[in-house]
Amino acid sequence: KETTTDIISYGATLGANLGAHIIKVKLPDADGYGLPSNEKLDIYKNVSTETLADRVKIVVKSVYDGHRLVIHSGGSTKTTEEVLDEIRALRDGGAFGSIMGRNVFQRPTDEAIQLLHDVQDILVGN
Repeated sequence: KETTTDIISYGATLGANLGAHIIKVKLPDADGYGLPSNEKLDIYKNVSTETLADRVKIVVKSVYDGHRLVIHSGGSTKTTEEVLDEIRALRDGGAFGSIMGRNVFQRPTDEAIQLLHDVQDILVGN
């Protein structure tokens, strides 16, 4: 599956190896391995993949140990709390941001502005 942690990490590494400094990837899900060989090798044996933040850390580490910017796509439409939980996980995992256009622009203006303020508060620690 293309959204497993190992596949997303490989894609991010490939982008970095090709010279990209900013790499956009999907969010890594908790569905295990994308490559059966990785499952046989148990590549995450001593690495936690339980939370989204854990999986984001793996992806960020895969791009020259975090020396490239990793931006995650926002994915499908989510509730406000789901968006904010995702932003917290991205922050805790060391990601550099989230592309969340659909989750902002498909809301009423006042709600969208409040969501952006809440995201800023999470990212800057207010």
